[in-house]
Amino acid sequence: MSESSAEAVADIVASAAAASAAGAAGSWRRATGIAGAAIGVLAAGAAAGVAIERMTVGRAVRRKARLALDAAGPYGTLRGTPGKAYADDGTELYYEVDEAEPDHGPDVSPRRRRLFGRKAPAPVTVVFCHGYCLSQDSWHFQRAALRGVVRTVHWDQRSHGRSGRGAAQVRDREPVTIDQLGRDLRAVLDAAVPDGPVVLVGHSMGGMTVMALAAQYPELIRDRVVATALVGTSSGRLGEVNFGLPVAGVNVVRRILPGVLKALGQQAELVEKGRRATAELFAGIIKRYSFAGRDVDPAVERFAERMIESTPIDVVAEFYPAFTDHDKTDALACFRDMPVLVLAGVQDLVTPSEHSEAIADLLPDAELVLVPDAGHLVMLEHPEVVTDRLADLLTRAGAVPAGATVSGYGSTSSTAQPR
Repeated sequence: MSESSAEAVADIVASAAAASAAGAAGSWRRATGIAGAAIGVLAAGAAAGVAIERMTVGRAVRRKARLALDAAGPYGTLRGTPGKAYADDGTELYYEVDEAEPDHGPDVSPRRRRLFGRKAPAPVTVVFCHGYCLSQDSWHFQRAALRGVVRTVHWDQRSHGRSGRGAAQVRDREPVTIDQLGRDLRAVLDAAVPDGPVVLVGHSMGGMTVMALAAQYPELIRDRVVATALVGTSSGRLGEVNFGLPVAGVNVVRRILPGVLKALGQQAELVEKGRRATAELFAGIIKRYSFAGRDVDPAVERFAERMIESTPIDVVAEFYPAFTDHDKTDALACFRDMPVLVLAGVQDLVTPSEHSEAIADLLPDAELVLVPDAGHLVMLEHPEVVTDRLADLLTRAGAVPAGATVSGYGSTSSTAQPR
């Protein structure tokens, strides 16, 4: 994209912000659709692909296909024992617990035996933290594999999934910070895992949440955390990410996107209507920034799309600025004396794998696993790779016997490369 065309797209997207000042409903509906189209252009041609689809496939057919995909897999349907924790500002945080099944001696289930051998795991709790615009269901495959084998906790970040809207944001208009998310995680641990050893697993924003917990509560990490997995995440310098765009496009996005998101967030109801009207366009963008391979199960793609679509635009706008300020490089020192897994998709456009390599450079004893044919949602795109490495992490933490492997939970990628 040339500088001039990027500027033209910037002018189009900026019209969405201008419509906020005008306040006209019709202008806003048009502006939100235009803004979505412009962002699609910046997203390397997603809009063009959608335009072709619209010329060849009727809307009713597309709707039926989406409904069919929604019913094609049980993705996101796993449920556990529900619980609620309360953040320091009163925000209600929803979590679920999957308890480990009791050991039956020689009558160990085939799944437990395949994962961990015949010996029962030690009484650890694995706590999964999800990423931006997702929910606890993003760990569906890992949850299915570990279900009943080891105690797990899955929770929804504030304003995501089944958790309540951030009280400080709604009541006091305070900005979201990664530090706040770290304190939220502490509240969940206090409620769901008040004692005993813990393994922390975080993807993207969830990994940043784990780092923020360490920065504020290093003694908790020292005394109770026995292993950590950081998946597709970053310890800082996210303002330098180019999202796979040419230089001109990146400069435009960095200049106008915060203001546009803020304006869109102030007209959330109208924006959501425009968002639904351009659902197919956003599906193309979501696919572009979530997955790298061409053979991802369409039902999995649709599953990811549903999670992201369910995040209100005002929440998207609210959280976005927090990533620019995120820098938890110093907190990584808290993880040096424990087993650590650092895993990333090489083709991740959101938190590039170079950020994971930078984390591993500061944790020389960590296992670094790079998956060449994976994007940002690597745990959905290559679930078996992620689950297998998590099982190995539990082994290294002494929570399970040696020789643990996983099979039968999604397509295996033989291209994962431990370093």
